[in-house]
Amino acid sequence: MDIKEFLELSVGKWFSQRTIHNLSSGQLQAGKSNLTIDFLPENEPTIIQLCEHYQVNPSDAWKGLKLTWEGTVDGDSKQQAGSTILVPLIDDSSPQAGQLLQTRPGADHSPFKTSKGHYLLGEDEVLVLTTETDTFSVEERLWYLMPNLRLRTTVVKQNNGLTQASFCSEIRMGGK
Repeated sequence: MDIKEFLELSVGKWFSQRTIHNLSSGQLQAGKSNLTIDFLPENEPTIIQLCEHYQVNPSDAWKGLKLTWEGTVDGDSKQQAGSTILVPLIDDSSPQAGQLLQTRPGADHSPFKTSKGHYLLGEDEVLVLTTETDTFSVEERLWYLMPNLRLRTTVVKQNNGLTQASFCSEIRMGGK
């Protein structure tokens, strides 16, 4: 599987169950959410803005993806919702590794909040996404057990010493 196939397989509606572990306090939380992943048109203004912000030619971008989620965390009655846009920059001569432009989750786009990271799709077909900003770093690993079942681990390290790790199982809703 190459990166384009991996991302194409991601498109759809997913039910996600996750466990979040705060490594500093030892606190555990469980949550669930619905996640929708869609391709964006090539002329999507946010894709063009992201590329211009990082001085990248928009024609170098490969299909922006919009991720939208809504869900709950046990013990918190407040609904959590948000979205982010990912824009992979795929070099056809080395497509398994490349850069990833992203709007930051929760960003209201005024001011336009972004981050730039990297992706690596290993021979084991595990996609590793890494992002670093001035205040945090994130490493996320995603892989498919079957086309309609994928797993995801995430480690978030903040500069204030807070570290969280999460594990998600995601089931495609409605098949593909």
